[in-house]
Amino acid sequence: MAKVELKQPVIKEISESIEGAQSVVLVDHRGLTVAQDTDLRKQLREAGVFYKVYKNTMMNFAFKDTPFEELTSLLDGPSAIAVSKDDATAPARLLANFAKTAPILEFKGGVVEGKMYDANEIQEIAKIPSRDELLSKLLGSIQSPIANFARVINQIAEKGGAGEASEEAPAAEAPAAEAPAEEAPAAE
Repeated sequence: MAKVELKQPVIKEISESIEGAQSVVLVDHRGLTVAQDTDLRKQLREAGVFYKVYKNTMMNFAFKDTPFEELTSLLDGPSAIAVSKDDATAPARLLANFAKTAPILEFKGGVVEGKMYDANEIQEIAKIPSRDELLSKLLGSIQSPIANFARVINQIAEKGGAGEASEEAPAAEAPAAEAPAEEAPAAE
């Protein structure tokens, strides 16, 4: 078999993994221990992120004529690819979180939702919460005013209602207003 024929399945695997991806992030994984690498792969796999080390030439062929073609400029030295089809920020977020315990892991850059970002920008993207976290925060902010309103209504109901108190107040004020009017003619 020719070398080109042996490379085609690998290029096809990369192409299939990036097809329809929301984000692709490249990292330099040199220096990670086997235990660290195993832990990283496990965390990424559990989050639904595809992660694998490929030769740069294979990734170069696979990126050609795709939205990820700009990544070819980052293919210098050993590279690992992290791909997510569901959560655009997941690869960056998970890799940045892992890099806190293994600072040897370095971002090269990536493409998120069709836009190329350098290493520093990818680290900023890593700070964006996941879609699920954002949705739960939104739901919480919507529920909070409703819960507060319900709590206030409940407190009013427990005190016997605001209607009785408001009816008593005007009745108490009315006689006081009439008394000065009656006293004025008596003084003349």
